[in-house]
Amino acid sequence: MSSGPGAASAPAPDPHDSPPASDTLPRKSSMFSSLKVRNYRLFFMGQVVSNIGTWMQRIAQDWLVLSLTGSSAAVGITTALQFLPMLLFGLYGGVLVDRLRKRPTLLVTQSSMALTAIALSVLTLTGHVQVWHVYVAAFAVGLATVVDNPARQSFVSELVGPGQLQNAVSLNSANFQSARLVGPAVAGLLITGVGTGFAFLFNGLSFIAPLTGLLLMRARELHIVERAPRGKGQLREGVRYVTGRPELIWPIVLVGFVGTFAFNFPVYLSAFADDVFHAGAGAYSLFNTLMAVGSLVGALLAARRGTARLRLLIVAAMAFGALEIVAATTPTLWMFALFMIPLGLFGMTVNVTTNTSIQMSTDPAMRGRVMALYMMIFLGGSPVGAPIVGWITDTYGARVGLAAGGAVAALAAAVIGLILARVGNLRLSVGWHGGHPRVRFVPREQQEALAPAA
Repeated sequence: MSSGPGAASAPAPDPHDSPPASDTLPRKSSMFSSLKVRNYRLFFMGQVVSNIGTWMQRIAQDWLVLSLTGSSAAVGITTALQFLPMLLFGLYGGVLVDRLRKRPTLLVTQSSMALTAIALSVLTLTGHVQVWHVYVAAFAVGLATVVDNPARQSFVSELVGPGQLQNAVSLNSANFQSARLVGPAVAGLLITGVGTGFAFLFNGLSFIAPLTGLLLMRARELHIVERAPRGKGQLREGVRYVTGRPELIWPIVLVGFVGTFAFNFPVYLSAFADDVFHAGAGAYSLFNTLMAVGSLVGALLAARRGTARLRLLIVAAMAFGALEIVAATTPTLWMFALFMIPLGLFGMTVNVTTNTSIQMSTDPAMRGRVMALYMMIFLGGSPVGAPIVGWITDTYGARVGLAAGGAVAALAAAVIGLILARVGNLRLSVGWHGGHPRVRFVPREQQEALAPAA
């Protein structure tokens, strides 16, 4: 394993993974090349509409809880309940995904999330909503996500094949972040204009788009992946598979720290909008929108890259943590808001690089379990981190909470970067190049060979 180009290497293609032989080889492509695939195009267009609704519900849900309770810790509890099922049952969800056909599975999970959103909208619009209703709805969505998330992640390879996987994963992230530009803005208008209930209603109706796209797909054009047979020990097999591969386990550990402590933006940004700058829901939506701008740029840049290097992951995670620390000290609303753009860019770089490198380094028959473990660590850390950072934010202030989350992310990136360098037999090289200092990791043999010349 190497912390450089080797991290992007895919395993030998399974003969059942893709019918067209030319599609099994990664190749350099244009930014939107995977959209030429009809099935992926239907999937992508459905997700555009659904993701807008998802972001609207996220903003409305957080603001509704804050309005009902006045507590950042309560917002943290809501986030924790939504991701607790992933922490508890994520690996079992991955086992199911490896056994089941992805398209029928997604039809069930997407329908269940639509019904949950509509139920919450009815309670809110009729004036009967209480905070425990939001908690139950968040937990219900989390249960559906246990299967929906790894199914959607692994379904991408069936839509486009391994040759377009890097591009499709990046475009999925760009899709999600593009919706993040629209969703929070519309949610802010609805919350201040007619109330949070209509944001929940829009989200429920938005699932019509992905459900229609799934129904219109041509099954014969899917890239068939052999499903895992029902059997004992499949969960343990998935864990052993990941823990035996440094190129999988250490990126997952890193995003675990980042996701648990640094990605708790519902807690941080709602507290900055309400307690630090006293600016209300409009500022909260603005922060999310500007962060989405940076995230969209990061996702599109990832779509142009041909590889997913682990050294890029380490640098991006360190920069992300450092930016959170600096942003926590900003004195004005507009200065803080501007920091959301680079935070979004580096946060998305961490997300896409990890996702792509893991998928490309995993055998197709294990992909559901591996992606479930990845999502369990990344999203399932919120039940642990959200109440903690919520308590820190309530007790010591939003600035201390955000700075603490950034410090954990930066420190974790530095330590894991050194571990990966040691595993890859690399050493730190400090020198000059073109009149400028250059710090990089090089193979130990290369540095030892150059030592006498120095």
